[in-house]
Amino acid sequence: MSFSAKAAEHPRLHLLPQTNQLKGLMTIIRDTNTPRGDFVFYSDRVIRLLVEEGLNYLPVVPKEVTTPMGATFQGVAFEGRICGVSIMRAGESMEQGLRDVCTSVRIGKVLIQRDERTAQPKLYYSKLPKDIADRWVLLLDPMLATGGSAIKCIEVLLEAGVKEECILFVNLICAPEGALMMLEKFSKLQIITAEIDEGIDEQKFILPGLGDFGDRYFGTED
Repeated sequence: MSFSAKAAEHPRLHLLPQTNQLKGLMTIIRDTNTPRGDFVFYSDRVIRLLVEEGLNYLPVVPKEVTTPMGATFQGVAFEGRICGVSIMRAGESMEQGLRDVCTSVRIGKVLIQRDERTAQPKLYYSKLPKDIADRWVLLLDPMLATGGSAIKCIEVLLEAGVKEECILFVNLICAPEGALMMLEKFSKLQIITAEIDEGIDEQKFILPGLGDFGDRYFGTED
């Protein structure tokens, strides 16, 4: 079984429904000829879908309401509070999608880069909500390659008191190697993604991928 097939079958890796609409959106943002304006617009559409799907994994409790017709409706209400944490810089592109769905949501930021001396992910900056330990966390990063930065960020969240089962990693494209490594290391973590790619090349870039998401989204390409 290939890495991508193994990842797709993992019970804690949740793929968006693979509809023609999603495939069309992903085709646009993967195309190297797509102008930046279109890249941002269609990426935002996928991000919105991902955030909505992520909310499906939050706990709910029964709730009865009265409709304008005077009838009762047996529904549900979300239980617990949420916040977002973006892995800088590319993860910041997903913040507005979360705000569009969850008004006044608190969002923390974490900056992790590779240490030039050790070649290992190193925490350079972290600013989290003070009560993050009492919240569900949507961890935002559009691209998951080796998983090194995301794993380090999750370790930061755990050190801040966040429960592992309360972390939902939300991303657009993941390499199966990185996804499987994260799921093996964190037994209660859940991943929500739009597509699982074939893998990573010798330079650790995702294939077929879409290039540097942050550069394309924020317009900082060479």
